Amino acid sequence: MKIAVTAASGQLGSEIVKALIDVIPRENVIALARTPERAKELGVEIRPGDYEEPEELEQSLQGIGTLLLVSGMDAPDKRIGQHRNVINAAKKAGVNKIVYTSVQGAEEGTAFSPIIQSNRQTEQDVRESGLNWVIGRNGIYIEPDIEYIENYKKAGVITNCAGEGKCGYTSRGELGYAYARMLTEDKHNGQTYNLHGEALTQTQLTEYLNATYHTHLTYVPLSFEDYQAERIAELGEFLGTVIAGIYQGISEGKVDNPSHFLQAAGREHQSWGDYFADIETED
Repeated sequence: MKIAVTAASGQLGSEIVKALIDVIPRENVIALARTPERAKELGVEIRPGDYEEPEELEQSLQGIGTLLLVSGMDAPDKRIGQHRNVINAAKKAGVNKIVYTSVQGAEEGTAFSPIIQSNRQTEQDVRESGLNWVIGRNGIYIEPDIEYIENYKKAGVITNCAGEGKCGYTSRGELGYAYARMLTEDKHNGQTYNLHGEALTQTQLTEYLNATYHTHLTYVPLSFEDYQAERIAELGEFLGTVIAGIYQGISEGKVDNPSHFLQAAGREHQSWGDYFADIETED
């Protein structure tokens, strides 16, 4: 059985490809990418995978038994149609099963909610596709906080609008491990899983960062309006608003959900103590 992974040149897609290679023969893993050249380093067969090119997608999905659909990065109104292009191409190509990478968050009332709503629509489209399906609702990636550490050091503080809300964080590596099992094990068919580890407050996350990087950061909560303005100034209107909306949802408890990682992966999610200890060892 050949398994295809869309958006394979991206950070999540590439982790899923790497995890699959540990589970099934390399020649049975197919990487789809909008720009195939960017996926060459994965060491698997690469095919074109532009969500805007339905006929190309159908051709690329020939001979594929199971498809991993990574949620697109476009604006919410565009994503739904793009995802439908992939689903329809999969059906025409004879794919048997779709696994979709969705996300957790507030379905209404935050600046991130339009993206959540578009993901929920694709979840419905996948369930109604007539194919076998599994849906993963990813927690919030912890990597951006690691990648932002130099900025935190310069500022001396971590600021956002999450307040004391708990966030179900995860890492791309852990997601890759879980999705490899969801793709290859039939027992997951028809399931929707929340995929994250232990939920953390921003204060707890700050403590982990301080212990790992030997810093003395403090967490300073901001209002949503102030944090949104700060993010927009650095990242632009769309992305800045989305990021602020994510933390707005954290403050409202919308990313503090029961985790199904054990059911999906067959083992517990890596503890944050172990995750940060690994980072310290690498440094």
